[in-house]
Amino acid sequence: MTRIGYAPGVFDLFHIGHLTLLRRARRHCDRLIAGVVSDELVERLKGRPPVVPLAERLAIVDSLRCVDMAVVESEEDKVEMWKRIGFHVVFKGDDWQGTPKWQTLEQRFAQLGVDVVYFPYTAHTSSSLLRSSLELLCRTGTPQIPAAQLPEPLDQEGRAQQKVSRQQGAVDGEEGLLAAQS
Repeated sequence: MTRIGYAPGVFDLFHIGHLTLLRRARRHCDRLIAGVVSDELVERLKGRPPVVPLAERLAIVDSLRCVDMAVVESEEDKVEMWKRIGFHVVFKGDDWQGTPKWQTLEQRFAQLGVDVVYFPYTAHTSSSLLRSSLELLCRTGTPQIPAAQLPEPLDQEGRAQQKVSRQQGAVDGEEGLLAAQS
């Protein structure tokens, strides 16, 4: 029997946490289907639309080697997605473990013979953190970076090395002059 896995998510501002979850999920099933939450459902659940539109999120997730197929998840009820797809195991980040929503889903899935597997949440990065950073940047405008930390403009590139080289030549020349005088 082919073990079908299902990994639902918004997958907004795709990052290493998403990739890690999908790769881990793939190791626990024969065929992995990723459910990419629709823009409308994201807005209804989170009160704001995703940064990256559905078509782009779907294309990103569908292009991954570890994902056999990406589908649009427009139903809030994961059991409805199970009826549509017929998966044997559902994967989620452990930040959802123990929440009332997923405790209820675990019970409902157990009655259907569906396993729920949680993977460690990637705490150092998240779409929410990335989104907050983008919003902060948009609110405050362009960050002020000290000039010493700015990269050289392309038309100036290499001039610092030329200057050091000329300075070194002058020093070498003085050393030669000093050696000749001794």
